[in-house]
Amino acid sequence: MISGRYAAVGALAVAFLAGAWTGRAAARQEKPSLMSSAIFQWESVSPTPTKVGAVRRFFRAPTATLDELEFHVTTLDPGPSSHPPHQHPNEELIIVKEGSVEAFSNGAWAPASTGSIIFNASNQPHAVRSAGRTAATYFVINWSSPGMLTNKATPR
Repeated sequence: MISGRYAAVGALAVAFLAGAWTGRAAARQEKPSLMSSAIFQWESVSPTPTKVGAVRRFFRAPTATLDELEFHVTTLDPGPSSHPPHQHPNEELIIVKEGSVEAFSNGAWAPASTGSIIFNASNQPHAVRSAGRTAATYFVINWSSPGMLTNKATPR
């Protein structure tokens, strides 16, 4: 039989562990703070090497009107694709900063030179590949409208 003192210590330990577990669960479920107005200097975001070039990740955060707004810059070495054609529920814009790319859009590859804008609609297969003799760099703007992130987490 457990004495009163040990029972009290055990109860305190269980209460502590339950509180710690609940605190961790609450911390995991906390929403990140909303992004406010900001200036992102090009030099302040270092490129991270990838197998096909490099990526600069500027931000990925909720805003007052979106569940998530994400901006990154991809540089592709001459020739490769960033990834095979894929699709996702969120829409995105790609703006070609320099070089030439080909974009997979509406079931076909089409050229997109410096200054071109590519819009990838919701759930439409798309991809980008470098099409020139030099590296190609492009800006990617992704957004998730309210409720989209919740719906992505829910199996259909």
